[in-house]
Amino acid sequence: MSRLSRRKFIFTAGVTAGATILANGCSGGSSPSDTSSPAASAPASPAPVAAADTPEVTTAKLGFIALTDAAPLIIAKEKGLFAKYGMPDVEVLKQASWAVTRDNLELGSAGGGIDGAHILTPMPYLMSAGTITKGNQKVPMNILARLNVNGQGICLANTYKDLKISTDSAPLKEAFAKAKSEKGEIKAAVTFPGGTHDLWMRYWLAAGGIDPDKDISTIVVPPPQMVANIKVNNMEAFCVGEPWPAQTVNQDLGYTAITTGEFWADHPEKSLTMRADWVEQHPNAAKAILMAVQEAQMWCDDMANKEEMCQIISGREWLKVPVEDILERAKGNFDMGVRQLENSPLLMKFWNDAASYPFKSHDLWFLTEDIRWGYLPADTDTKALIDAVNREDLWREAAKAIGQEAAIPASTSRGVETFFDGVKFDPENPSEYLKSLKIKKV
Repeated sequence: MSRLSRRKFIFTAGVTAGATILANGCSGGSSPSDTSSPAASAPASPAPVAAADTPEVTTAKLGFIALTDAAPLIIAKEKGLFAKYGMPDVEVLKQASWAVTRDNLELGSAGGGIDGAHILTPMPYLMSAGTITKGNQKVPMNILARLNVNGQGICLANTYKDLKISTDSAPLKEAFAKAKSEKGEIKAAVTFPGGTHDLWMRYWLAAGGIDPDKDISTIVVPPPQMVANIKVNNMEAFCVGEPWPAQTVNQDLGYTAITTGEFWADHPEKSLTMRADWVEQHPNAAKAILMAVQEAQMWCDDMANKEEMCQIISGREWLKVPVEDILERAKGNFDMGVRQLENSPLLMKFWNDAASYPFKSHDLWFLTEDIRWGYLPADTDTKALIDAVNREDLWREAAKAIGQEAAIPASTSRGVETFFDGVKFDPENPSEYLKSLKIKKV
């Protein structure tokens, strides 16, 4: 039985077993090694691919959404890094929404879709579990890398500018209740049910005593359409990745209550996902894609490259926005509309501080939150699901291959995480975390 086939078996058997979340901690210690080496430590060129590691194919179709955190895929393509590692025909294809990304991943390139994508971290899990797919068919996915940490924003309409809301959403409870009595409905937009932005918005509101299922209506809006929707007063709040929060402020349509690094410092966000059957059939190609993306992530995190990165990704074929909407926040300078953050360490990171490594403990938090809000069954065997989807083993192989062995964390867990409200998530005891939360569906 091949390694991936065995992993598929473990996943299927584990989910069928239906072990509860109570049993599912994230093993492997509590802290990574120091991985804050400079981004400029990119591997020397050329000759990166040994004959035994020659990719089985030279192409793959990778999807992306028009967001700053797609930069590693865009830069890997623009800088010839896919070609450098033996994959010259990789296509990086714009997707209209996360729902379209999901649909095209279900199809696969053989069916006219895509093989992998820049994606919200929970989505490969929801697809593998069959909760968001057509007919609830399980579509096994693999996460190969985290593409970034930080860099999302929760924004409010100018109606609430005088409140100057930041991490504490509590003052919105009364304001939303008043607006609801007048309008009949209050809307907060997220990008996909059970995705990262949905979870940031729900946690933030719930921490302030606002029930996201009762006190407001949560609607889904694709990232590039957020600004247009706030402009026509279609919603009171939204959560999305950059550059759309910055553009909202730049066009004076609303303000940024928080950048999500304030919610949870160096929180995981997007991932590089591939169909599991594609990885099984093309292990060397999957490794080559990873090597290219890892090198691109290092390049993106070199501050000397920030302006060029933003110039490239702002282009018509990529994000199609003014470079001014991307650059300053990419450098850590946040004009929030009501306050300023200068040279913030909470800027979007792609490689530094272990940003690229897909910690299993982080995936466990996402699954726990999806259980909290009813997107996954309470008896989901989270450990089996994570072991099937998370391919940190491939990440380690790729990092070694490009001379970045020192960047490999000591553990698959980053340990206990602390959020803005003081709540802690211990990956060794997720059930205790879930029990401590007052507003939840479970």
